[in-house]
Amino acid sequence: MTVAVLAPFAFPAVRGNAVTVQRIVAGLRERDVSVSLWDVSTAPDAVLADEVERTRPRLIHAFHALRTGPAALRLARRLEVPLVVTLTGTDANHELLDADNAPRVRRVLEGAAVVTAFDASIVEHVAAILPDLRTRLVVVPQAVRFEGRGTFDLNARWPLPSDRIVFVVAGGIRPVKAPRVALSAFDRVVPAEPRVRLLYVGPVLDATEGAALTAALAPRPWARHIGMVAHTEMPSLLGQTDVVVNCSISEGGMANSILEGMALGRPVLVSDIPGNRGLVEHGVNGLRFSTEEDFAAAALQLARDGALRARLGASGRARVEREFSPSRELDGYLAVYRNLVPAVATT
Repeated sequence: MTVAVLAPFAFPAVRGNAVTVQRIVAGLRERDVSVSLWDVSTAPDAVLADEVERTRPRLIHAFHALRTGPAALRLARRLEVPLVVTLTGTDANHELLDADNAPRVRRVLEGAAVVTAFDASIVEHVAAILPDLRTRLVVVPQAVRFEGRGTFDLNARWPLPSDRIVFVVAGGIRPVKAPRVALSAFDRVVPAEPRVRLLYVGPVLDATEGAALTAALAPRPWARHIGMVAHTEMPSLLGQTDVVVNCSISEGGMANSILEGMALGRPVLVSDIPGNRGLVEHGVNGLRFSTEEDFAAAALQLARDGALRARLGASGRARVEREFSPSRELDGYLAVYRNLVPAVATT
């Protein structure tokens, strides 16, 4: 069984999409599925078409409806093979509602044999917009997998006192992640709890947002952006922090940074949006916030209560181990493939 996977960005790019695709592709190969992967951000359309056709895939799987979907749909029709599309949060929450991009996204989704989403909230959202698509929408939850364990020396990048309490915002710097929301909330937290530090980790994906964050950090010595960190070093880095934060306006179901933080036993503090709601149960395996006041109060509570951090972290790790294992994720995609191409290997 040969599957052609098209991704908007591929590993070693340190972005959520790249990490997700790399994990799934590696797992499928371990299950004896022959997978060829293309990064559409670097492959011209003509080259992509020729290379994909030479592999003679039985199925094409596109991650990100807008960025890879149009090329994937053309190839699927040309080769007369089924198309699977995995939705991202940008697809579902923004592009599908955008006057310029919605027609292209809709054409891709309507041409797909199956559309997968990471969370049921995304399925319901898309089905409300495109009701005829409901029977082809399938939930395949994300998983966590670390490829190797490198060492990261946080103190070398940002020397900190030994009694610090570090909150980390991990992910690409762009508007949908709303990184500056944390600064406003922590303006309330730090005067009450001076041990608190706010760490940003991730590449700048939007120059305007990156410049705005840099300017906002300048008068705040308790916050710093250290840029991109290799994914193999993230377990080491997260292990040197105390709370993982997500301020996103929207998510495609499950933020990799939150899943990874939970898998490592870190408590999480997240915005109260559908994608986060499906993963973080308030007061059980993390805390959620709706307003800046909620955010500040929850952060202060976590900073001052080590027992709470430990309890939430342990509960989060248990949930990830129980519900978001790589084997479950792979079983989900293989079931989709098997229904479309019955000869796919399942061992």
